Amino acid sequence: MPDDAFLFCAEDAAAAFVFDAAAAAGDVGDGDEDDDDDGCCSAVEDEESAASIAELIGGEAQYSPRPDYPDRLRSRSIDPAARAESVAWILKVQEYYGFLPLTAYLAVNYMDRFLSLHRLPVEGTSRYDFDPGTVGRMELIVLTALNWRLRSVTPFTFIDFFACKVDPGGRHTRCLIARATQVILAAMHDIEFLDHCPSSMAAAAVLCATGETPSLESVSPGAAVSWCIGLAEEGISSCYRLMRQLVTGNVQTRVASTTMAAAVNLCCSDEVLSSHSSSISTSSPPPAKRRKRSPTTAT
Repeated sequence: MPDDAFLFCAEDAAAAFVFDAAAAAGDVGDGDEDDDDDGCCSAVEDEESAASIAELIGGEAQYSPRPDYPDRLRSRSIDPAARAESVAWILKVQEYYGFLPLTAYLAVNYMDRFLSLHRLPVEGTSRYDFDPGTVGRMELIVLTALNWRLRSVTPFTFIDFFACKVDPGGRHTRCLIARATQVILAAMHDIEFLDHCPSSMAAAAVLCATGETPSLESVSPGAAVSWCIGLAEEGISSCYRLMRQLVTGNVQTRVASTTMAAAVNLCCSDEVLSSHSSSISTSSPPPAKRRKRSPTTAT
């Protein structure tokens, strides 16, 4: 019997891996090279896409946790540390197996929605049990709590469209999408982003990526509202500020780590040199050569 025989939502496993590896790694160059792309889309296609995006924005709240969920995490009614560990583990698995960023986001989305709707029992003698029957029953509990709504609206639903708004010629689009994806994945750790809808997160992430691309003009949250009907300037502005703090904090952390490592290496080098120098100065000088006595002559 196949491994997924007990699962209610059997899927094509290969679908989780179909992704542009270069874009995922951010290895998309500086955006200055000539591409064969003819731009993002035509005016007619853009109008049709805008209508579809506006419809998705109108229904995105159906795929978010309950409104009181962030406050329950802040008040520790739900353990924020346990959530943080779960998110870190999901991202670690996603990176290890090369899953789509969307797969990781959906996993966290399902978890957050489930926890906002379903209180887990706390038992001191609880144990992990991963036999197929138990997994199947738990899957049914999760699916029922989520009302079988698995095709969630996520920030990745909007990123391509927003990137094309910033870069209609398509010259930097891949770079913008890759960087915005990195920012969104990093934001999943912070419960403050749970107050923001997916469209606002996508718009804010694209704004961050645009600000880091020298060849593109920066776009304000107010200007981003014109990208599509349904976007809210206040939501985008608030999310953008959080993301800028997140990006700046990560950069400062990396710089501090690099500086600390360099200081440690320098300190170690100085200690080695000092120790070597000290051993030379304190060691006794080599013994003087004994002079050979000339033989005495007989008288």
